Amino acid sequence: MDKMVLDVSGLLCPLPVLKAKKILRGIRPGNLLEIITTDPGAVADFKCLCEEDGLELIHQKEDNDTCIHLLKKV
Repeated sequence: MDKMVLDVSGLLCPLPVLKAKKILRGIRPGNLLEIITTDPGAVADFKCLCEEDGLELIHQKEDNDTCIHLLKKV
């Protein structure tokens, strides 16, 4: 199982989700994508992305102005 990291700090909706979708298209099922965001709306955006695209949302961890989202491609 591989893990990639995408830092989209400073970008606002819809850019974090669009950049994540681009990477997710190129990774194999079972691999992880960790996304670092600062957009307050990203928590809800990534929950929706996982529901719509059949991804597993492993966790979302908020720390001050940063949130780390861990997604698994299934």
